[in-house]
Amino acid sequence: MSRRPGAPVPQPVERLPLVHRAADTTSALARSKVRAGVWERAGHGAYLPVEGGDPFAVARRRALAAVAAVAHGSRAPVVFSHGTAALLWGLTLWRLPERVHLLHPSRAGGDRDRGIARHTSAIDGAEIAEVAGVRVTSLARTVLDCVAVLPPLDGLVVTDSALAAGLAPSALAERVLAAAGARHIAKVRAVTALGDDGSESAYESASRFVVLRAGLPRPDTQVRTLTHLGEVWTDWGWPTFGVLAEYDGRDKYDDRRAFMAEKRRHDAIVEAGRRVVRVVREDVDDDRLLLARLGRVLPRAVVAAARPVPALGA
Repeated sequence: MSRRPGAPVPQPVERLPLVHRAADTTSALARSKVRAGVWERAGHGAYLPVEGGDPFAVARRRALAAVAAVAHGSRAPVVFSHGTAALLWGLTLWRLPERVHLLHPSRAGGDRDRGIARHTSAIDGAEIAEVAGVRVTSLARTVLDCVAVLPPLDGLVVTDSALAAGLAPSALAERVLAAAGARHIAKVRAVTALGDDGSESAYESASRFVVLRAGLPRPDTQVRTLTHLGEVWTDWGWPTFGVLAEYDGRDKYDDRRAFMAEKRRHDAIVEAGRRVVRVVREDVDDDRLLLARLGRVLPRAVVAAARPVPALGA
C-alpha cells in the first residue's frame, strides 16, 4: 500500500442538508411548492429545497436529506449504519444507498416506511460515533456491515475508501477477527484483506477488483516512476513486470491542454521502460476486456497461473 503525495482524504459530512418537515407547514403549501419545482420529497414527511448542479452531487444531497428527514422524525435516538453510515463518513461508494439504513439491538416492530432499512444486530458504545450531529456506526463497523451485505466489488470500494480515510489496517483486521462465525464472514475476510488505501476513486478500486477476482497477483497502488519529467504516479500496476494501469474517466481531459499534458506524461512513463494499460469504464463493465488486454502484456506464466477467487464472486 502506498499513497501519492497530496492524495485526497475522504472527509466526514459536516452538516446535513436543511429539510422542511411536513409537521411545520400545511399540506397545501407543501404540495404547491412541489408542483412549482421549489421543493422535492426527501423522505417520509420531509421536503428538500431543489438545487441544480452535478447529477451525482444532487443525488448525494438527496440521500443525505433522507438521513436528515429520518433523524428529525425519530422520537428516539437512532444509529445510522451500512451504506448510510458510509455516506455520512464521506466514503466513496460504488452506488448511493437507495434507503436509509438503521441499526437496532433487537427486532423492531412493523415498519411502514419503505425508505428505511432496519437491521437487527448487537452493538456496543465503542462502535458508535457521531457525524454531522447524528449517531453512526464506527468506521470499522461500517466497513464490516457494508462488505457483509453488498456485492464484493461494492464492498472493496468502501474498504479502500475507509483505509484512505485513516482506518488502520490492523484495527480492521482485529474487527474482522472478532466477527468469526458471523454471516458472510468468508466474503468479509476475502474483501477486507484486499483493501488498499492507495485507491483514489471508485473506478480505480473497481478496475483493481477485476484483477483480484481473476486471481492475478495483487497489484501495487499509486506506483511511482522516475521519468525525464520527474516523479510520475500511476493508479496501480506491477513494477516487477513493468506493467502499469491508469483509469481514464470521460471527463479527465476537459480541454486540449489537459490532453497534451497527459500525453507527455504517458510518453514519459513509456520511455522509462513501463507499459501502460489505459482502463476505461467499459473495461470494468465487461471485465473480459480488461483481462484480455492485461493478458497481452503480462508474462504468460503469470496469466496461466491465475485462478478465479470464489469468495469474490468469480
